Order: sequence, then C-alpha cells, then structure tokens
Amino acid sequence: MRPRADCARAAGAWVLQRAKKYHRNCAKSFPAFRLWTEVPMKNSASLIYRLLVASAIATLVALAQYELWQYLSRGAELIGNAHSIKGYAYTGFQRDQSPLRGTFPSREDVARDLELLARSSDAIRTYSVRDLPHQLTEAGKLDMLITAGAWISPVKTENDAELDALIAASRSMRQIERLIVGNEVLLRGDLSVDELIIYLDRARKEQKKPVSTAEPWHVWLKNPELVKHVDFIAVHLLPYHEGVPAEAAVEYALMRYDELARTFPRKRIVIGEIGWPSRGPIMTSFDGATQAVASAENQARFIHEFLSHPRSPRLDYYLMEAIDQPWKVEVEGWAGAYWGVYNADREPKFALEGVAMRDPHWQKKAGTAAVLALLPMLLVAFFLSDWNVFGRVFLAALIQACVSTLIVGINVPVDYYLNQRDLVGLTLLIAATGLTAAVLLSHGFEFGEVLFKRRWQRRFMPLDPHPQERQPFVSIHLACHNEPPEMVIATIDSLARLNYQNFEVLILDNNTRDEVKWKPLEARCAELGPRFRFFHLMDWPGFKAGALNYGLKVTDPRAEVVGVVDADYVVDPDWLAGLIPHFDKPDVAVVQAPQAHRDWETHPFRRMCNWEFEGFFRIGMHHRNERNALIQHGTMTLVRRLALEEVGGWSEWCICEDTELGLRLIENGYDTRYVDHIYGRGLTPSDFAAIKSQRFRWAFGAMQILKHHVPQMVGRSRLNLAQRYHFLTGWFAWLGDALQLVFAFGSLLWTLGILLFPKAFGLPVSALALPVLAFMIFKAALGPILYRRTMNCPWRDILGASVLSVGLAHAIARGVFAGLWKKHGTFVVTPKGWKAKGALAFFGPIREELGMLFALLLGIFALLQLQDGTQLETRLWVGILGLQCIPYLAAIACQVAAYLPERATPAPLGDSKIKPATL
Repeated sequence: MRPRADCARAAGAWVLQRAKKYHRNCAKSFPAFRLWTEVPMKNSASLIYRLLVASAIATLVALAQYELWQYLSRGAELIGNAHSIKGYAYTGFQRDQSPLRGTFPSREDVARDLELLARSSDAIRTYSVRDLPHQLTEAGKLDMLITAGAWISPVKTENDAELDALIAASRSMRQIERLIVGNEVLLRGDLSVDELIIYLDRARKEQKKPVSTAEPWHVWLKNPELVKHVDFIAVHLLPYHEGVPAEAAVEYALMRYDELARTFPRKRIVIGEIGWPSRGPIMTSFDGATQAVASAENQARFIHEFLSHPRSPRLDYYLMEAIDQPWKVEVEGWAGAYWGVYNADREPKFALEGVAMRDPHWQKKAGTAAVLALLPMLLVAFFLSDWNVFGRVFLAALIQACVSTLIVGINVPVDYYLNQRDLVGLTLLIAATGLTAAVLLSHGFEFGEVLFKRRWQRRFMPLDPHPQERQPFVSIHLACHNEPPEMVIATIDSLARLNYQNFEVLILDNNTRDEVKWKPLEARCAELGPRFRFFHLMDWPGFKAGALNYGLKVTDPRAEVVGVVDADYVVDPDWLAGLIPHFDKPDVAVVQAPQAHRDWETHPFRRMCNWEFEGFFRIGMHHRNERNALIQHGTMTLVRRLALEEVGGWSEWCICEDTELGLRLIENGYDTRYVDHIYGRGLTPSDFAAIKSQRFRWAFGAMQILKHHVPQMVGRSRLNLAQRYHFLTGWFAWLGDALQLVFAFGSLLWTLGILLFPKAFGLPVSALALPVLAFMIFKAALGPILYRRTMNCPWRDILGASVLSVGLAHAIARGVFAGLWKKHGTFVVTPKGWKAKGALAFFGPIREELGMLFALLLGIFALLQLQDGTQLETRLWVGILGLQCIPYLAAIACQVAAYLPERATPAPLGDSKIKPATL
C-alpha cells in the first residue's frame, strides 16, 4: 500500500489538475471569467487560500444571522412552577372548518381533542349545544366536568331550540355541573338585559343546576340587576382587549376580579375566559398610555404568570382557549384565531417553563435561511477575490438578508391562519419581495464593485492619435427632427473643428416639415464644403433608426467607422483622434464616450438633470464595461462599419435603437469599450415634462429589447455569464420603479378593504410589507452614498439628483408597463434647452403624480378618522402609505425646480470625475 502522505499528495495534485482544466474551459467559453477572479490559479496554495477565505466569510455571515435571529426571538424567562389547569374554554372546530360555512367536526375529531385536553385538565367550558353535540357526550365519556353553554343570538326561534337542547342535556348528564346561557350577548348588543333575563329565568326554572351568562367585568358592573337572575357570575377577564401590557395583565385581571367580588359579595365568581392571544393587532388602552402586544412570548408569559400565581388554585377559571379557532378571524378580527394554548394543528404553542420565545419556529427559519444563502455567499466571496474583505462581507450579508426575508414571507402560513384571499395576497407580496430583493442585490453588486474593488481590469483611456496617413475614414451621422437650427448648427460647427483629416459628416433631417428649421442646416453644410452632406428625408419611416439606416446607404465607401452625435452636442476637437486608435483591435466594434452636459450651472433644474445623468456614466458604465456588457448610447459613440452592417444596421422596430445595437454586437462576439473622457457636451432636457418623456421612452425601449432578446440571454448564444447577468438585471432599477407603482395601487386597494371590511382585511399585511419598503429605502440610499464616495459632488447636488431620480419613478413605471404590453412605440424627440412655460401648464406634466398623491393622502386621512389611530398597526400602515407618497412629492419638487429662475452666479460645480481610489 502507498503511504498516506503519498496518497494525499496524489489526491491534491489530481484536484488541482481538474481545477485548472475547469478554469481553462471556463475561460475559453466565458471570456470574462478571469475578470471575476483576480488571483490566478497557479498553485494549490492560492486556490486553498481563496476557498478558506470565502468559506470563512460565508460561514461567519450565516452564523451571525443565526445568532441575530436567536437574539431577536429570545423572550422572557418563565420563573416559578405553574399549577395545573382548572379548565379550558373549548370549541372543537378543526383548522379548515367553520360554523359560518356549515362545516363541523366529526365525533372522532372532538374525541381526539378532548383526549388531548384531558392530559392537563379535567374540565371544559362549551358555547353551544346543537352545533357541536359531540362535545358533551365525548367529555362525559372521559368523565370531565362540563360548564355547558347555549348560544343566544337575536333570532328567537334559534334561541328557544338552543335552550331546549341545553336543558335536556343538563337533565341527562351528571358531568354537566353548571350552565351558561349566552356569551357576551349584552356586549354585542344582540339582546337587551330584560330579554336575556327571560332566558336565564327559564333555564333556572326548568333544571336544577346553577345558571349564569358570560360577560366582561364592566358589563356586570354596568348591569347590577342582571346579578339577581343568575346563580353565579361568569366573567371574562381579557386584559389584552383593554390595552394592558402583558407584564401587568395578570394583576390587572385579578384587580377586576376583586372589584366584582366587592361589588357582589354574595355571588360566586367563575372566570369564564382568561388568556392572551399569540397573534393580533397591538391594542392601545382607552387613555392611550399603554399598549398590549399579541405575541407567542406574551401569551406564554401571561398564562405562566396566571397559573403560577398563589391565588390561581383557589380560583374557578377556564383558560381562553384550548385550541386556536381560525374561523373566528371573520367575526372577531385576526386576533380571534390565536387565543389557543394549542395551535389549530393541535400542537402546544409554548412550554410553561424555561424561556418563552417570541418566535417558536425561529430555529427552523434561521437554519433554512443559512443553508439556502450559504452557497451563493461562498461563490460571491470566492469569485470576487479582487474586492477587499469588507466588500465581500457586505455583499454576502446582503444575500443573507434577502434570503432571510424571503424565508420569513414563505413561513407566514406557518405563523398565521390564512384564507384563500390572504394566500393570494401573500403570494403577490412574496413575489414582490423576491423582485425587490433581486433589484437590491443587483444594486448591491454595483455598489460593492465601485467601492470595494481594488482596481478596474478594463479601464480604457484615450490613445495617442494616428498619423494622418494611418487614419481610418470616419463617417459621422447626425440625425435631427424639428430641432432649433441654431442648436444643430452649433453641433455642425464643432464637428468642422475636429483635429482629424479623414472624415465626413452626414446631416440626416428626418421628417421636419417647417423649412425654417431645416433650410438653414442645408445652407450651413453648403458653406462648409463637400465634407458636410445634408439630406432632407420626408415621410421617412423608422424614426431615428430609419434615418441612420439611410445614412448607412449613402456613407462614403471608404468609411471604416461610423460615429453618431446628437443634434445638441458641441464636440471636442480631439474626439476622433483620441478614440479611433481603439479600433486597431479587430474585435472592437464600439467605442463609447460619456454623455455630458453644458449650460446647466445657473439653473436648479438643469443642475438636477446634469448630476442625475452623471451618476450612470461615472459609476454604472464602469461597472458594465468591466465585463464587456456596455449600454451603447446614441451620441458620442463610434461603431465599426463592417460590424454594424454584419448585424443588420439599426433596428427600426425599437425606439432605443442604440442600446439594442450594442447588445446585438456583443451577442455576435464583439468587444465594446467605454472611455470615461468627456469629448462632447449636450443640453439637458428643457423641463420636467421633457425628461419624463425621455425616461418613458428609454424604459419602453428597454422592455422591447428585453422581450426581443430574452432567448439569447437565457438560451444558447455567445453571451457569457457576466454579460447575461448585466443585460438581464441591468433594467432591474426600472422594474423596481414599476413594482413600486404596483405596490402603491395594491396599498390603496388594501386600505379600501380595511375601511370597508376591517375584519376581513385585518391580516398584519403592514408587518409583512415592511421588508419590501425597507429594501426600497436601502436601495434608494445606495445612490447618494456612491455619489459621495466616487465624485466630488456637493451634497446639495446629490440631493437634487436623488430627488429627480425618485421623481421620475412614475414615468419609468409607465414606460415599463407600456413596453411589456405594447409591441411598437413612438419616438418622441426630447426637447432640449430652456423654454418659457405658462402658469396653467404647471400641473399638466404631473397630473398623474398629483392624482396618486391625493389618493394616498386621502387613504391616510380616512384611516386616521375612521380607524383607531392609536393602534400601532394603523399607525404602521399610515406610515407605509406615507412612504409611498415620496416619489409623487419628489415629482412635484422637480416641477417646482423647473419653474425656478436662473441664478446670476453659478453654484460650485464639483468634480464629476470618479475618484482615483476606486479605480
């Protein structure tokens, strides 16, 4: 046999050999593979080191979330010995049964329940005879003492039949020790005191066992005449309903018991119900000073303290209640289902000694979340070895948080009893949480790469110019439609000053009917000579893409590169000289310079637009360029002509033809490069309506591209994994805006349900919706942090860019839905520059945002007026509605900013260059 050391070395060598082979295969089929892994796999030591570090990060994050879950779930320690339970209030309906639907438990169901309860008590209290006749007979077989109840309602015939059945049972069963005629009849207002007395007197007359009715303590104090017609007082002591905190609830209940005893000293008192719910809304006391929280921890605390109290052995009581009754949600609100000592599956909800857990299922949830997140965290920590450790911990923690949140949502049916409506709502909420988590993770990845990556692997700079004899011929295409001639002429003149010899400029005027706007362009081209050619296209299809495709047909045959410039750009003379040398690499198809702006410094709205645009070109484009997944833009872009013709030119079916072209070129295996050097500056959109129109068009076009290219993104294509990731998730931010709009409409509908059907819409959806909103808030915070860390941008401009970004959410959401629904869109030119606006036009661009804001504010007002505004659940839901007002308030702020006057002196500009530390 070979020595163990030799075997270990041989095994290690085999593993290393297989790993290297896998790495080579990945690098061959996935060119960006090495970009994920800075450390080369030269030897087993580097591989093992990276695996150890990645494993440590993933394990530590998983353990940290497990410990955090344990900490948050740990409740009070139950001290003292609990006495045995005197009796249970019992109703035998199973989980999916309800008297409201006419579904009742069988004799076998009731028998199993009573056998379970008989292990800890020898007495029960029932509420009805005819609905559940097996309760009395099966309890009798177990020789349990029974306080039998008759259900009394406003229907006299039903009451007579119920009372007849109760009296008959009392006469025939020795185990029935007393009777309760009616349960909270006066509290509900079903009968008057005099009407109820008639039934009590009859029951006392027609059988010999003690008779009472069950009401809360204050009803007995309010109606002392009722005491004369009962043999004992059956009182309900439920401090939760009065907003008494759990830690003071037992003493409060006994105080009310003593108050009754002092008021009616000659009457025996039986506590018909005493307990605490494990779920339900937070109840506020009448004076607003205290609150009662329904939770598993507080239920365990209350029952343990009551059973451990020195007075409890001397009291006659029934715990409210034996087993959870989900059907009660429809008549009592969602707390009504959770009073049981056992859940609806007949499992004990807590132990009467030890630590009372806030969430009895936390270990299963935390363990599942840790297991599901472990592999993604390990892969992230392993492949992103060019990030510092803090960055990898940040992204791993973000993954763990998203998985944990989804686990909480998926486990809601374990913690709550849901009907079909609730399940539909929960399914939609979980889907929304999943989409929001995906958006958050994509943003977190970009955030982490910009802040924590040690250096960019693909950072391209301007190159030394070619000598004149080696300059490729460039055809520059300028498409315009109905533009101010002086603006376009400024662009043409800037192109005439290029420090480059071999180029032509094609002015492609597309469907401009007013000669005043296109004739000056034609004249200016004639003045500049044969290098500048003007084409006036009338009734030409395909929008901008159609004009550019026409330009390809008339391009000089010598042209090797096609450049595209927007009609409002003033181009730097060195644009072609600095970027054309990148095409010396035969696989380079696109070289993109950033969009930048001019003449924005003196107006607040134009400043907002400038800095909002800057964020993507200073941050997002670097992130995508790192894996050759560039978003090509329709200005300051250079395209290899052969590649452009190979993929079929510009797509006239898509209103974002530039981005769609870039994706097709990447799908065909070409390289695209981003050079973060400003070579031209255009004008910002003229007003808020203009930038809304532009962003709607971009979102619409993005959805067109996504629908058209999904087969290539998920199926067989030349796209590598990183490129698929970027082109699938690149529009997640806009999908997040669409999700926010859906969430706003859903919240309004749920608010309407709360107002019209408060019991049916009582599920704590606000608590379940909080993670979605928390994710949205966290995502919104990433942008300003990145701005501050990567650009020397003043805080006032960071705030302005953030307000504009949020204010555009509604327009983007509309564009997303329109793009998903429609096939064809209309290309609308974005108005540039400053223009006068009438006062009456102020509300037009924001009418939809104003409508949504009014609806949300109306919902808030209605909740505060018609609901108990002191309840935490109501306040929480009001807060959620308030948060959803932010995008619409931001839109109004943007419109106000667009109407502000020019400043005489520009504010400090800041430096938009990305900081060297992040390069």
